[in-house]
Amino acid sequence: MKHLPRLPFSQLFNLSFGFFGVQIAYALQSANISRIFSTLGADPHDLSYFWILPPLMGILVQPIIGVLSDRTWTRFGRRIPYLFVGALIAVLVMCLLPNAGSFGMTVGVAMIFGLVSLMFLDTSINIAMQPFKMMVGDMVNEEQKTTAYSIQSFLCNAGSLVGYLFPIFLTWLAVSNTAEKGQVPDTVIYSFYGGAAILILCVIYTTLKVKEYPPQLYNEYHNITAEKVDDQSNASKKSPNILHLLIDAPSTFWTVGLVQFFCWAAFMFMWTYTTGSIAAHVFDAPTVVKGSSVVLDTTSHAYNEAGNWVGVLFAVQAIGSVLWATVIPLFKNQKFIYALSLLLGAVGFASIYLIHDQYLLFISFALIGCAWSAMLALPFTILTNSLKGGHMGTYLGLFNGTICLPQIVAAVLGGLVLKLFTIPGHLAPEVWMLVVAGALLVVGALCVSFIKLRD
Repeated sequence: MKHLPRLPFSQLFNLSFGFFGVQIAYALQSANISRIFSTLGADPHDLSYFWILPPLMGILVQPIIGVLSDRTWTRFGRRIPYLFVGALIAVLVMCLLPNAGSFGMTVGVAMIFGLVSLMFLDTSINIAMQPFKMMVGDMVNEEQKTTAYSIQSFLCNAGSLVGYLFPIFLTWLAVSNTAEKGQVPDTVIYSFYGGAAILILCVIYTTLKVKEYPPQLYNEYHNITAEKVDDQSNASKKSPNILHLLIDAPSTFWTVGLVQFFCWAAFMFMWTYTTGSIAAHVFDAPTVVKGSSVVLDTTSHAYNEAGNWVGVLFAVQAIGSVLWATVIPLFKNQKFIYALSLLLGAVGFASIYLIHDQYLLFISFALIGCAWSAMLALPFTILTNSLKGGHMGTYLGLFNGTICLPQIVAAVLGGLVLKLFTIPGHLAPEVWMLVVAGALLVVGALCVSFIKLRD
């Protein structure tokens, strides 16, 4: 049996560089979707429902990409064709989504247009994102996987930094940060345009620089004998049975998945409710009466200033995550640093309720970045080290369900949970949803104790 070679740092970097561009797209989506739909007229109690589509598409698409790419061998590679096609679709949709309110459509039609665009955007991002994780599993040995995923985490958060700061940077360049009722500000629209351009350039770079292992060499590196090659050499005749793969999955798959459930539900609440929380809790944005509800005035200067500041806070989170990613590999006890990171994130979320100064919030979001860094690097390191055989991509695609399912649950229940804190006739206190997010991270940290690093 051949062992996967030790790769130079430059190759580990090139392997994930395209992730930088993909994450810019994801960051723009994460930081601006609630802002976009609030601008189009969505009620705060309904905001979480608009977030159902992204994880729903992920849970459908990523296992399919895993299965198909496990069975794909082309002269361009095994995983690369999927990330390239996904990036092309994402570029197109990124030019459409922020214009949902600019085509003269009614509010209802604009909402539907935005939802359909969001569905295609997240689908394409998932298609482009998953192959990067799979290529690390395919090409990097166990000794270097923590480093490889930490590099991926670094690039991911560096991309997030760019995506989050785009609108405030454009505001500094005197691009309009407010718009007429029902229309998205130019700062957001042009941010999506810029992100689309960077995305395709980064993916082209990875496509040119990375050469995946050919089938025979891949099989030798992963100890796949002739009897185990059916899914690769005879893919048209036989497909992996998903149910059997789940039954045979190592316990690590399920125990890490349990931790993932609470972590990703927490971050879904953050993406959904941070803009409203900061606008009301810190910037004192004015309110208006809409039917029987009191909502934030999304045309006000304070609301849009808060929307930009959320990008800054998310950028601080990304910086904290990048810095923490350099600390994580220093700990040999992966479970300890995993749990510690989640607890630091929980403190960050809970502290937002107590802080009314926009700059002190930097501390809160830097701590949240510690949790985010661990969530990006450690689950995949722990899981891929426990996987053997020829179904790496399929398992990673299935594992994505532990990311998408909790987001779907959080999106479905978010509005109901928010109503528990809302006094009729008053503005919904969205900041309480961030406190709930902190509590979820505490539960996730406790569940780390159930993880078995080896079966």
